[in-house]
Amino acid sequence: MILGGARFCLEEFGHGGLGLGREDEGLILTFVLSVLRFLASRFFLFNSSSSVVDFSGFALPIPLLLTSHHELELELELASEDLNSSYDYKDALGKAILFFEGQRSGKLPADQRVKWRGDSALTDGKSDNVNLVGGYYDAGDNVKFVWPMAFTVTLLSWAAVEYQHEISSAGELNHLRTAIRWGTDFILRAHTSPTVLYPQVGDGNSDHQCWERPEDMDTPRTLYKITSDSPGSEAAADAAAALSAASLVFKRVDSNYSMKLLSKSKSLFKFADKYRGSYKGSCPFYCSYSGYQDELLWSAAWLYKASRDVKYLNYVVSNQGWSQAESEFSWDNKFAGAQALLATEFYGGKKDLSKYKTDVESFICALMPGSSSLKIKTTAGGLLYTRGNSNLQYVTSASMVLSVYSRTLTTSRIDGIQCGSVHFSASQIKSLVKSQVDYILGNNPMKMSYMVGYGNKYPMQLHHRGSSIPSIYSHRRKVGCKDGLSSYLYSSTPNPNQHVGAIVGGPDSSDHFNDRRSDFSHSEPTTYMNAAFVGAAAALLDGTKVA
Repeated sequence: MILGGARFCLEEFGHGGLGLGREDEGLILTFVLSVLRFLASRFFLFNSSSSVVDFSGFALPIPLLLTSHHELELELELASEDLNSSYDYKDALGKAILFFEGQRSGKLPADQRVKWRGDSALTDGKSDNVNLVGGYYDAGDNVKFVWPMAFTVTLLSWAAVEYQHEISSAGELNHLRTAIRWGTDFILRAHTSPTVLYPQVGDGNSDHQCWERPEDMDTPRTLYKITSDSPGSEAAADAAAALSAASLVFKRVDSNYSMKLLSKSKSLFKFADKYRGSYKGSCPFYCSYSGYQDELLWSAAWLYKASRDVKYLNYVVSNQGWSQAESEFSWDNKFAGAQALLATEFYGGKKDLSKYKTDVESFICALMPGSSSLKIKTTAGGLLYTRGNSNLQYVTSASMVLSVYSRTLTTSRIDGIQCGSVHFSASQIKSLVKSQVDYILGNNPMKMSYMVGYGNKYPMQLHHRGSSIPSIYSHRRKVGCKDGLSSYLYSSTPNPNQHVGAIVGGPDSSDHFNDRRSDFSHSEPTTYMNAAFVGAAAALLDGTKVA
């Protein structure tokens, strides 16, 4: 098919049209073949308002052939790598899960695999006589934010539910369950009564003025609390989603724990919905821009999936007017995730959920290269680019939704989705996922992995306090707040502790990455970035064909 398409391009445009003689036919054919092979390897359907070459169902706009010499060199270089390289998704999956052990707060277990970490924050909650020990530090700092932590747990649980067989076959299911439970145990402790949730431990402003190992930190462990008088629907609803999703993970392995999770999830959802109000406590670090309606739908969708209680189905049906077509899925904006979940129910027979199906397909159309409703463009190297600050979080979360919806289409025997005049099959949607995962693992212009410890070249100056300061086991003397800033944050030496599995914020819009610790927007990892990657990587282990 590729050869036929190349000869068609040659015959139509090579002779005369570009001022080239037949003696150049071999050279032209080789060149066109390379470009077409690259595009076919990604297998996206491109359309243009200009002339289109169409061969055997593969549409290619002529302007793609008439690009700059530099761009063509880059395309062909990436094409060669794309065709000849193979990425170990099993290894990447295991490392992505291992990362969470380096983010643990509290008393570490005997089977802790990340050996440079030690116990930390063992008195969290003491000022209010509650036990808030445990949970995860969200990123490279030492604060515990329940809102992004809950999103992290939900994504990990979604991966465990959707790709249980693949993750189990990779030998990582028990590790994943442990990572989930480390988060859910904390969320359970943080929900101390039906109308109370502690959504944050630690003062973000004080913490960000210091550079200390979590084992040394002496910044205030301030407690934040939402109540019926001071609500925070985003955090409470997200916590509910996390517990209900996790209840499915433990349903067959620990039924009592699963029932406890589901019961507390229902309590949190009732609290979030009855006492509605936007959560502002974690600003300026985590501010609600999309409001709380997305979290309420996300939470109700998970509660319906976990409980099959019709009242949660009725809730999402009666409130489907809240649903919006978006172009991002993130810790702040959960619409696309809720839509993907509910679209599965639509294909299962719940036809009154059609708006969610329509909206999630709009989300996908906004991402697919060649779509007539494209909103998120790709870099020259092929990376989806939403915004400059920690862009890989949007890449991994979008890839998670694309993976799940591709599987939904396949299992529902639906041939794909329509984006204006362009049709995308399930395998083409999954192909975009593969391209993004491969980019993260090394198929990019920098020829480096953006996951620490994966491949031969990866970030060495992670913006992460614990990773950048010598371990408490090798450097027992306390490293104070200002000492860390002067000696470690701005040091140009590699981190002494390799935080294996950590995915950084990623390159800029030009596919360029400066491995510099102080550049937090590109070199800092987050739990939710890794959590979404777990699902996307697991999806590539299922053995189904990628176009």
